[in-house]
Amino acid sequence: MSPVKVAVIYYSATGTIHSMAERLATFARGAGAEVRLLRVEELAPPEAVSRNQAWAEHANATEQIDVASAEDVVWADGVLFGTPTRFGNVASQLKQFLDTLGPQWSQGLLADKAYAGFTATQTAHGGQESTLLALYNSIYHFGGVLVPPGYTDPLKFVDGNPYGVSHVTGQSNNEPLGTPQVAALEHLANRLVLVSDKLRGLSLSSQDEK
Repeated sequence: MSPVKVAVIYYSATGTIHSMAERLATFARGAGAEVRLLRVEELAPPEAVSRNQAWAEHANATEQIDVASAEDVVWADGVLFGTPTRFGNVASQLKQFLDTLGPQWSQGLLADKAYAGFTATQTAHGGQESTLLALYNSIYHFGGVLVPPGYTDPLKFVDGNPYGVSHVTGQSNNEPLGTPQVAALEHLANRLVLVSDKLRGLSLSSQDEK
């Protein structure tokens, strides 16, 4: 059987979510998956981006990364969506991408796949859980299968987020990922690959029965 296909689709302004996405892609490949690491399009005008040095530097550093398309979601057996929190909600850049998936949704092409999310905030109670829950509202409408980490491994009692994986960047907004976050990202990637493979197996069995 061919490898499980995983799409890691994210928006990152200054690099934290990008760093998390790269880790997830690496871990998913390590679990045997074929992976596409993809960013969504920037919506902010260039003049707004250029006024923020970290934002502008990150945009330039990642411009070679492919931009996500609807086909990438259709292709995947499992999808990991990443977004910084915006007032406790999904960043508009990722939300617009989700909103473009109507044609694929109407054909049932987004259903029966595994999905999970990851996010980051500057403060410990800055909307991490509400952002992931808001993201998952779209997945319900897709007919997707949510694969949250829950507390399926003792490391989650250290990481502390059963909804996905999250990171606190601090007031300077540049706190690097720590050991608990990296371990949680590896666990999430492995879990998504495992469940994606099981869902794919169920789909193939159903087709055989027909």
